[in-house]
Amino acid sequence: MISFFFNFVDRVGAMHIDLATAAALAVLFLVLLGALLVRARLSYLALPELKARTAQAAPLDCMVVIPARDEAGFVGRAVHSLPADSMIVVDDGSTDGTAKEAEEAGAGVLKAPRLPKGAYGKPHACMIGARAITSKWILFADADTWYEKGMLESAIHAAEVNELAFLSIHLEQAANGLMEHIIAPYMQALFFAGIDPRECPEGAFYGQCVLVRRTAHEFIGGFGAGLGFLVDDVKLAMLAQRHRMQFGTARTSGLGHASSHRGWSGLWEGIRRNSHRFILLPAWHGVLLVITALVAALWLPLAFVLAATGWWEIAAAVALAPIVLLLPWYGVGRAILAPLAVYAILPVLANALLGVLSTTRVEWKGREI
Repeated sequence: MISFFFNFVDRVGAMHIDLATAAALAVLFLVLLGALLVRARLSYLALPELKARTAQAAPLDCMVVIPARDEAGFVGRAVHSLPADSMIVVDDGSTDGTAKEAEEAGAGVLKAPRLPKGAYGKPHACMIGARAITSKWILFADADTWYEKGMLESAIHAAEVNELAFLSIHLEQAANGLMEHIIAPYMQALFFAGIDPRECPEGAFYGQCVLVRRTAHEFIGGFGAGLGFLVDDVKLAMLAQRHRMQFGTARTSGLGHASSHRGWSGLWEGIRRNSHRFILLPAWHGVLLVITALVAALWLPLAFVLAATGWWEIAAAVALAPIVLLLPWYGVGRAILAPLAVYAILPVLANALLGVLSTTRVEWKGREI
């Protein structure tokens, strides 16, 4: 194997590439990758940002529903971060201390009944929680999210000012393990490379944190209408479109946080599950995401060929491309990890693509879905 590698290096080094060809290859790659990743960043920035508002002392006409399955160690933080006595945690068949932790944190806990045939756990749990609520607004929040003071006020204000019935909020993604630090920011970039909220608002509607006007939610059937859909968030947005109800998507970097993926297995399962949203969307959104990932993966082979043929300066420019172009997603401290993500994500994407093409069921938290 080692001798094969050195023979390959010698053969590449024996190739002759003139300056014009080397420069043209580098420019073509940099322009193409730059266009794709700049488009992704602009798509993300197209989401309006929630403005922080002062937390109110008076109770808000809003209740929070947190569907939770085996979320011990996380759900307590979510409950503590929201106004006291404002939330219901729906225990979706947990086998750990989720219910106890939620109760000790101050939430009311409902036990979800047995899952109906053909239904998925999260929309079912959300439906159970919503049925117990009569407030004007309902916030559906994942158990692995947490919030700063004023978050609810900011979300409700944004929805009322823009006359929205449904508002999806993209939260700041917090990474815990090494693989999350490497892959999560790049995966977010790829998501927005495939989905521009201005062109495909239903595709950008993400279910991690969703504020709904209760009457509108009930009118379209709520999560009961999406029980048979793995990506119930996209289905909810599509139902709002069908009934000509206003919905929107926003972002927040300081008011809300999420720890969506836990280690390699969490990334593997979570990305495969979320990739099913592309089944409901026009195919070109998924194709554009895959094209962006494949173009980015060309950086190392191209840099290697340019360096082996003597064009070190041009090779260095190509080699730095992922770090520079993905800097807004990673920040200065983590940008050095971006090149690792370009290749670490490929088997994860291949697994997700297989799931989409074969529409096979995936396992999530010990339950086949």
